[in-house]
Amino acid sequence: MTDHQSNSSDAPEGDPVVLVAALYRFTPLVDHESLQGPLQDRMRKDELRGSLLLAAEGINGTISGRPPVLRAFVQWLRQFEHDGHLPFEATDVKWSGCDELPFRRARVRLKKEIVTMGVEGIDPLQSVGTYVDPEDWNSLVDDPDVILIDTRNDYEVEIGTFAGAVNPKTDTFREFPKFVEENLDPQQHPKVAMFCTGGIRCEKSTAYLKERGFSEVYHLRGGILNYLEKVSPEESRWRGECFVFDSRVSVDHELQAGRYSLCHGCGWPVTAEMKADAKYEHGVACPRCADEVTDEQRRRRRERQRQIDEQQAKQANAASFRDPQSLTI
Repeated sequence: MTDHQSNSSDAPEGDPVVLVAALYRFTPLVDHESLQGPLQDRMRKDELRGSLLLAAEGINGTISGRPPVLRAFVQWLRQFEHDGHLPFEATDVKWSGCDELPFRRARVRLKKEIVTMGVEGIDPLQSVGTYVDPEDWNSLVDDPDVILIDTRNDYEVEIGTFAGAVNPKTDTFREFPKFVEENLDPQQHPKVAMFCTGGIRCEKSTAYLKERGFSEVYHLRGGILNYLEKVSPEESRWRGECFVFDSRVSVDHELQAGRYSLCHGCGWPVTAEMKADAKYEHGVACPRCADEVTDEQRRRRRERQRQIDEQQAKQANAASFRDPQSLTI
């Protein structure tokens, strides 16, 4: 299919304790700054947590909350009228669940891009790759003429990726165009398939490749999260866990919270085995980065972690005095 990302189905039946919605929509927004207030107010009113990014090119973000309230918010967003239109009507949403709120606050931020590639003139609304549904993905990547590219960053690829995928070894998405320039050629790589977490980075990466003359460019509709939802583990080509940008850190093939946590020193995922290493210090460093941390950095990070621990203890103490009925999330 060559149409733009279709609308996803409603959230799955069977409520988790907390529902999580990863959403995006490329759509021209006139005076997008004026939308910040209404969206922020609605999130706070509904006691949702997470972040939404607004730019002239659309909306992107991940938010969480009580299942019925979050569903109602998404419905409200899709019916939100702006400049005589419903710009978010076809917003793509990926649903998952967890036991605790994966975010601590609600934020709506204004950005230049809703996913930052840093290349002027790349517009997924004008040119984009061919969408491939999860059910057809395995057949595509089995084609020996297809080169499979993971568009995510190195720390994400570290914990999971598709079998046979190329890792661009980028620290940020801004580095992806340089990877393309140095490693891909339209003549040598006529068929390119790409994937990312929820689909948004591939909107821009496929548009970029089309701009550079690649004729057959494909991307996984709905990203890894959609693939894990639609394809059984027995048939899956996915290996490992999928990094997510919230306190869960990763999700497994059942879209449940995975086994990783995050090193607050270097930002890379860490396992229980790494935490058992003598070089690991919570909130300070992990075996990967411990040898590069200066004494001053250790001091600042320990102080930061002390403040975080104190704040969490205060919140836990305050929660113990609330009405138990209010602690559904």
